[in-house]
Amino acid sequence: MTEVEGKIMNKGLLQKIKELKRKRNAIILAHNYQVGEVQDIADYLGDSLGLSIKAAQTKADVIVFCGVKFMAETASILSPERIVLMPDKNSGCPLADMADKNSLKSWKKRYPEATTVAYVNTTAEVKAESDICCTSANAESIVNSVDASQILFIPDKHLADWVAKKIPEKKIIPYPGYCSVHMKILAEDIIKLKEKYPEAEVIVHPECTFSVIKLADKVLSTGGMCKYAGKSKAKEFVVGTEVGILHRLKKENPEKIFYPANSSAVCADMKLITLEKIAASLSEMKYEVKVPEAIRKDAKRAVDKMLKVAR
Repeated sequence: MTEVEGKIMNKGLLQKIKELKRKRNAIILAHNYQVGEVQDIADYLGDSLGLSIKAAQTKADVIVFCGVKFMAETASILSPERIVLMPDKNSGCPLADMADKNSLKSWKKRYPEATTVAYVNTTAEVKAESDICCTSANAESIVNSVDASQILFIPDKHLADWVAKKIPEKKIIPYPGYCSVHMKILAEDIIKLKEKYPEAEVIVHPECTFSVIKLADKVLSTGGMCKYAGKSKAKEFVVGTEVGILHRLKKENPEKIFYPANSSAVCADMKLITLEKIAASLSEMKYEVKVPEAIRKDAKRAVDKMLKVAR
């Protein structure tokens, strides 16, 4: 297919999606790690916190969630009266899969006095077993809001470690989970890029290892990165997170230059969703994500507590 043919096909797909959205009274939510063309078609583009808030606020009948399964589950938890669709049912999160309900129950028995803080990168069942949720954007404020001095933090050990260093007065017990994508970003990557681009600011995600974090100028969620890049006087940035965010950063800041900390930091699951799959999802109303009510009620309690603090 030639470039011209590709543009014509995309134009037709965009029109079809627009018509189907109107027909279904649908909204498209997309995470910052999605491919560029999906980011561009989204009604709302954001990080996990922003997407959670938007899912709770929307008046649309259908939510097309362009992200991974735990995100679509969160939308279903917050908006049970709405139809939540995932354009690709195989778009999962290996980090979220590292923790399950039974392992969390066993862990809680070992620390009966502790409060469980669940990163949103968890299944609905794990959220239902937790006391409160958090995102990378609000993890520090959420942990600060908890009265307990002991915190079980699930499932990302690197985010837990970062929060523990920010709040040393609390004992944070980390679950041994991690994001394999952020683990690809190494301290040596940052050092080489700082040498090559000495004027660049280094912004990294708190799912990175501490050896990477301590080399950063700012540690931020993806939403925080987007806000910071627009406000900073710097003209160059080394970005330590999944490479999909570079599309948005470049689009919103065309006068600035963004370098990936490691170009192989790619989440394959996030890249499964395409315009064709969005059109098919809206046309055939597939694939619906629905959290069972018994799980949803308990999970919503934990998510609502987060949103009360985060807002």
